[in-house]
Amino acid sequence: MQKKVAIVGAGPAGLTAAIELQRAGFKNIVVFESCTQVGGISKTVNYKGNRIDIGGHRFFSKSDWVINWWADFMPIQKDGTQDNFLLKYKGNARPIPSVSTSTSSEENVLLIRSRLSRIYFNKEFFDYPLSLNSEMISKLGFKKTFLFGVSYMLSKLRPIKPEQSLQDFLINRFGKKLFHRFFKEYTEKVWGVPCTEISADWGAQRIKSLSITSVLFRALKKAIGLQKSKASPTSLIESFLYPKYGPGQMWQVVADTFVRNGGKIVLSSEVIGIDISQGRIHGVKYKDSQGSERSEGCDYLISTMPVRDLVLCAGSVFSSKALEIASGLQYRDFITVGLLYRRIDLPRELRDNWIYIQEPNINVGRVQVFNNWSPDMVANPAETLWLGLEYFCKESDFLWSSTDKKLIELGEHEMFQIGLVSVGTSIDATVLRVPKAYPGYFGAAFKEFELLRAELDSVANLFLVGRNGMHRYNNQDHSMLTAAEAARQIVAGETNKDLIWRINIDDAYQEQK
Repeated sequence: MQKKVAIVGAGPAGLTAAIELQRAGFKNIVVFESCTQVGGISKTVNYKGNRIDIGGHRFFSKSDWVINWWADFMPIQKDGTQDNFLLKYKGNARPIPSVSTSTSSEENVLLIRSRLSRIYFNKEFFDYPLSLNSEMISKLGFKKTFLFGVSYMLSKLRPIKPEQSLQDFLINRFGKKLFHRFFKEYTEKVWGVPCTEISADWGAQRIKSLSITSVLFRALKKAIGLQKSKASPTSLIESFLYPKYGPGQMWQVVADTFVRNGGKIVLSSEVIGIDISQGRIHGVKYKDSQGSERSEGCDYLISTMPVRDLVLCAGSVFSSKALEIASGLQYRDFITVGLLYRRIDLPRELRDNWIYIQEPNINVGRVQVFNNWSPDMVANPAETLWLGLEYFCKESDFLWSSTDKKLIELGEHEMFQIGLVSVGTSIDATVLRVPKAYPGYFGAAFKEFELLRAELDSVANLFLVGRNGMHRYNNQDHSMLTAAEAARQIVAGETNKDLIWRINIDDAYQEQK
């Protein structure tokens, strides 16, 4: 318990590890965070009372442990829908804490929200995930619906084997025609490379339990009253938890608790060096908020920083092959353009949490409607709608190098062009850039990642957790579970990194981005 633990990153994984170690009795824990606030990609950015959730974070998990962990810090507010939601977790070892509607003034609460995500194509809305119902048939027409069905049946009769790319993976589950109509363009917009160049591992990681068969089976069960939501893939959930003021509120509460109990968080501090010798980490070097270089010794290091940066920080300690692989790892960067509109300037009501944009020759990939995540995300929800336009890029793209003014003008133009708004300009706007938001499942380096992983895992007191820390497209809850397992091993004096990497391998879980 006297050992010192350094944690790089104050996002969900880093803060979960910090809390779990603190609960186990560790007294000497320091968390380094390069940004000015905690939360990582799960932070909430406040712009004039209008809040931005970077990428959209539904608080939902198949892990009872995660649900209870969240509820320990922010109780679930009862609003008349909690019974249906809590039924999914009736196997909990203990009741989930909740507050009543009489405490509506309570600030730190989890709301129960309804989920709606739709695809926007040819100025029409389609359910996401796809629902083969009368509305979809009406929009597509019987001929296209029939051809899509034939295409799907052919994919079942003659599946592509082995599945080497994401394109193979999606065609096998939806058929070639549905893939080209509803998946190809958006996926390539997100990743910036053809689906043929993206590893099938991404599909196995993110959408393994979703297919036309699962959609039809779920629809049938729902129609005859046998729907059991707990067994559904996560992208089929109909409700989820959400902090009143966005995901960052949760992680700020967690951070405050950690610090109040003796933990240390160093903000605006970038780790620039890692001291490794004889197969162990002995400390880190970081640049503080004043630009001064400092060193901190440690007995354990839990890292959520991008794998590429971690390896480069360690210098020549790793083999030339490991350095080559790490240097070649690719990432997708992320821009949110926040646009505020008057409700009267929208031709139709937008009830969605987010909208997948499939319109051709449009740069925006997805649109969040922050009012529908929580009304408290918006300064004046009754009269205004706060939209988050999501652009996926890399730092060498024209989008990343564009000025904020140009990005705002592009967003306003595209919203008007595709008909989501009826005016050419918003009443207020802001731009938010997030580098290395998504680890890439493509490129020559990714194919050799296991070689790099083996070298990193050989450092006994180094634990990789979280999305960027493992170069794996984990969700928030899976990132937390990897951190909890790392903390457990440190407490128990164990070293079995495979248990960490095994999380989210066999779990029937999905959250398309």
